[in-house]
Amino acid sequence: MILTVVHAVIVLWLAIYGLNAFVLALLYLSNRRAVPPTPSMDRATLPSVIVQVPVYNELHVIERVIDATAALDYPHDRLHIQILDDSTDQTTRLARERAALYRDQGIDIAVLRRPDRSGFKPGALAQGLAQAAEGEYVAIFDADFCPHPDFLLQTVPHFLARPRLGMVQARWSYLNANYSVFTRAQTLALDGHFIVEQTARSRSGLPMNFNGAAGVWRRSCIEESGGWQSDTLCEDLDLSYRAQLAGWECLYLPDVDAPAEIPPQIAAFKQQQSRWAQGSVQVLRKLIGPILRSRRLGWAQKAMALVHVSSYTAHALIVILLLISLPLLLVPNFVPFSLSGLGLMCLGPPLVYTISQRRLYPDWWRRLRDLPLLVLIGIGIAWCNTQAVWRGLTRWGGTFARTPKFRLEGKSGRWATSSYRIRADRSIIGEIVLAICALTTAVVAYTHGHYDFIPFSLLYAAAFGTVAGMGLAQAATPRRRSLRSALKVETARRGRQQDTEQVP
Repeated sequence: MILTVVHAVIVLWLAIYGLNAFVLALLYLSNRRAVPPTPSMDRATLPSVIVQVPVYNELHVIERVIDATAALDYPHDRLHIQILDDSTDQTTRLARERAALYRDQGIDIAVLRRPDRSGFKPGALAQGLAQAAEGEYVAIFDADFCPHPDFLLQTVPHFLARPRLGMVQARWSYLNANYSVFTRAQTLALDGHFIVEQTARSRSGLPMNFNGAAGVWRRSCIEESGGWQSDTLCEDLDLSYRAQLAGWECLYLPDVDAPAEIPPQIAAFKQQQSRWAQGSVQVLRKLIGPILRSRRLGWAQKAMALVHVSSYTAHALIVILLLISLPLLLVPNFVPFSLSGLGLMCLGPPLVYTISQRRLYPDWWRRLRDLPLLVLIGIGIAWCNTQAVWRGLTRWGGTFARTPKFRLEGKSGRWATSSYRIRADRSIIGEIVLAICALTTAVVAYTHGHYDFIPFSLLYAAAFGTVAGMGLAQAATPRRRSLRSALKVETARRGRQQDTEQVP
C-alpha cells in the first residue's frame, strides 16, 4: 500500500516537470516577438567595466580566452580585465606572458593570484571584485569562452536605460558543436534552455538565472544582494535568485551569443551535471523560505521558481521509480497508477528542443536526428545525479570540480591524451546495475500483464546501458591510442636500426 502511494506521488511529481516544459514552450511562443529595444549608445559616456575570467588549470585555452577578452571593442580607459588564476600548473606562466603582451599594447589586464583556492569560483570572483577600485559593471566569462568583440556594446547599454536592471545574460553558442554525435546531442539540450526556457522566463516576468558565464552584472546589484557566496555549488543560480528577491531585474538577450566549448567526454559531462544538480538542490534548501515568503513574487512566479530550482530532483525520482517498480509488480492484485499521463508529459522537453532548433537553424529537422541520444543520456545520468541530489540535501558547499577544456574547435582537437582527461568513476557500476534492474522489470511486467511498465523499463535499460557503455568506451580509448603510439614508436625504432645495420 505504501509503495503504491509512493509510486503514484512520484509519477505525478515527474509529470509536473513535463508540464513545466509545455508551459515554458507556450510562454515562449506567446512572447517570442517581444524583443527588448536596443538602447541608444554614446561611446563617450560608456561606463567602466571589469571583465573577470576565473581560471583553474586551463593550459589548453588560457591564451585563447585572453586573446578574446583583449579584443573586446570597448574604450580601453574603461575596460579592466582580471584573469583570476588559481592554477597549479603551467597555466599561470602562459597567462602572465600573454597578459604582458597586451599590457604593452595599452590594455589594462592583470593576472591575480590567491594564496589558496578557498571558495573556489565564487571566492575568486569576490576577491577580484574587492581588488577592483573601478568598474560599475562586471562581465564574467569562463576560460573556454570566446566572446565576440561587440559583446559589451550589445549588453552594457541596456543597464543605462533601466536603473533596476541587475544582470544581463547572453546565449551560449558552441565552438565544437559538430565535434561528435555526443556534443551535437548536448547542443540540443543547451539550445532548448537558452532559446525557449530563458526567453520565456525573462519575457514573462518569471525568475530566471545567471548561467555562470557570458553575462554582465551591475556591481551594486552584486553587493546589495549579498555578494558571491560559496555555500552552494551553483553560485550563479544562488546570486541571481537573491538579486531578484531583493527587487532587481534580470534580462536575457537570445540574439547576443558567446561561443564556448562543450564537454566531449561523458565523464566530464556527468561531473558537470552532478555539480549543477548538487548546487541547485543546495540553492533550493537555502532559498525555499525566502521564495515562499516573498511579497514581490506572485503565486505563479513562486510555483515556477520552485519547479525551476528543484528540476534536478527529477533524476532522483526516476531512480526511485525504477527501484520500486519491480517489487510493486510482484504484489498480488497490484493495480498500478496509470503511466499514460506521464508518457504524455514526457513529450514536453522534446517540444522545447524542436522549437529551439527551428528558431536557430535552417536545417533544424536534420539536427533532431540526435534527439534519441539526448533522451538516453538525459535519463542515463540519473544515477550520477541522484547521488549529487543527496549530497545537496545533506551538506553545504563541496569541492568545485571544474569541467576540463581542451581547445576543441569544429571537429579538430584531441582530448583523450590530455592530462586533464577525467577517468571513469564507479558510477558506471551503478548504471549497469540499474540497466539490469530495468530489463528485469520489463520481463516481470510482461509476465504479469502490466504492459504499461514495459516501454518505460526498456527506455531506462537503454539509457543506463548507453551512458555506461559510453563511459567504458571512452575510458578505453586512451589505452588503445597509447598502444598504437607505442607500436608506431617501436616500428620506427626498428626501421632506424635496420637502416644502421645496412650501412657498409
